[in-house]
Amino acid sequence: MIAGRKFTTLIATAIAIPALAGTSVATPEFSGIWARNSFNFEAPPSGPGPITNMKRVGADASRPILGGDPVPLVGDYTNPILKPHAADLVKRRGEISASGHDFPDPSNQCADFSPPFMLQMQQRVEILQMEKEILFIYQGDDHVRHVRLNETHPKKVVPSPMGHSVAHYDGDALVVDTVGIKLAPYTVVDRFGTPQSQAMHVIERYRLIGADEARTAQERHEQTSGRTGGKEGNWPFDPKEKKGLQIQVTIDDPNVFTTKWSGNLTYRRTFVPWEERVCAENNSDVLHQGFEHVPTAEKPDF
Repeated sequence: MIAGRKFTTLIATAIAIPALAGTSVATPEFSGIWARNSFNFEAPPSGPGPITNMKRVGADASRPILGGDPVPLVGDYTNPILKPHAADLVKRRGEISASGHDFPDPSNQCADFSPPFMLQMQQRVEILQMEKEILFIYQGDDHVRHVRLNETHPKKVVPSPMGHSVAHYDGDALVVDTVGIKLAPYTVVDRFGTPQSQAMHVIERYRLIGADEARTAQERHEQTSGRTGGKEGNWPFDPKEKKGLQIQVTIDDPNVFTTKWSGNLTYRRTFVPWEERVCAENNSDVLHQGFEHVPTAEKPDF
């Protein structure tokens, strides 16, 4: 993708946070840059999980994808978490992808990323822990998210693309609660086109895990979701780092899903400097370059 909008560099200073109020437990240190080399939610250890790619099952799923991103994106519309209308939409969007084309989503349309799509799409995130808020800076399209600490949702939430997020520390974890996500023409839950409604409620639970545990989780997920950037990945990890970051995401939308479900995201520290990555619209199939007409000066598309 090419540069298409201005990017304002954010300079933020993380404030040292004291021990959790009323306890001797130190606040967990999540600040810094974290990375992974895949998309999509990881399957949870147990219970209902996310939509997966029907093109990555059986023997095919056992072969690592080290060259990039497995397409087509054909979501498993038989997953029992989906209500009938949602299953039908996932099926139809999978047929579009299987035909060699992309159905619109926030990424390929340069639209706002909203939770939970934003979470499963981002490969790098910088976290800044401050006294009254947690700031998340996402590399994909330079999205910025403000999460208020130790507050509650207002009685009447004004919907916005990021939703209204509040957080608190729970022992060694950071818990983020989001409601009030505004729907736009391309708002979806995941890269398989699963829909969502304004009833969407997302809870994220951040905790530190061992670096080896994080590596194992990432490599297991890459077996079916691919490793972007080839064998070495887009983002090399810091070999001296002893901790990884795992986020358990719980999703509840009674207008779309039959039950609550969850998926994980696992990150490790990276030493690669932050980069600007912006998006500009075109009408090509971004995952299958060359299938669609791209406007030119000689033949404008209007």
